[in-house]
Amino acid sequence: MTKKAAGAERRPRTGAWAAAVLLVLLALAVGIKLSGIPGPGDWFGTDTHDRSGPALLESVQDISRYDAATGNFQVVVDLEKDTRFLPDAIRGSRTLYVGAGTVDAYVDLGRLGEKDVTVNEDRTVATLRLPHAQLGKPALDPDRSYAVSKQRGVLDRLGDLFSDNPNSEQAVQKLAVRHIAEAADESGLTKRAEENTTGMLEGLLHSLGFEKVTVTYGD
Repeated sequence: MTKKAAGAERRPRTGAWAAAVLLVLLALAVGIKLSGIPGPGDWFGTDTHDRSGPALLESVQDISRYDAATGNFQVVVDLEKDTRFLPDAIRGSRTLYVGAGTVDAYVDLGRLGEKDVTVNEDRTVATLRLPHAQLGKPALDPDRSYAVSKQRGVLDRLGDLFSDNPNSEQAVQKLAVRHIAEAADESGLTKRAEENTTGMLEGLLHSLGFEKVTVTYGD
């Protein structure tokens, strides 16, 4: 009877100690969280450090062109590479890539000569002859361009392990830029740029007192 009584007395004490330790641990966890000190869950987190060097200015170019229109384009590139006499599962790749970018259409006002601008004596009539609008180089938007799927054979996967640039998307990006340039060439973007340039010059010269403004385009 004496042993049982002693054991019965120790159980409550052990439970009380366990409850006290748990409360202390909870208090410490809450204190750490509120104080901003990293907790156990943050001990193995990852940190990102930008160790890039400063950007260097290589050259400066004066721009005399008027950007009169911008086209937004999107193309889905489906690039497949096969190897003769080998199945695609062994050697081959196929990439589905969505490329999005912009193309500017501009008029180069720096090409204007003295004979391209004529003004009458009363400065009420002006005639301007401008070069035709041109298309700039497509600019691929990395935030809106992405690979939908990539399929590669076993040998291609092994090659990626020893490559300096594994899973390179350079080929599909070049194709995307080429297709966007072709689409811009067929979109009538240069015509829209010339219309916008004409409207800009007419409004500018009318505000300067010219009553009649004629704008033509030619090479």
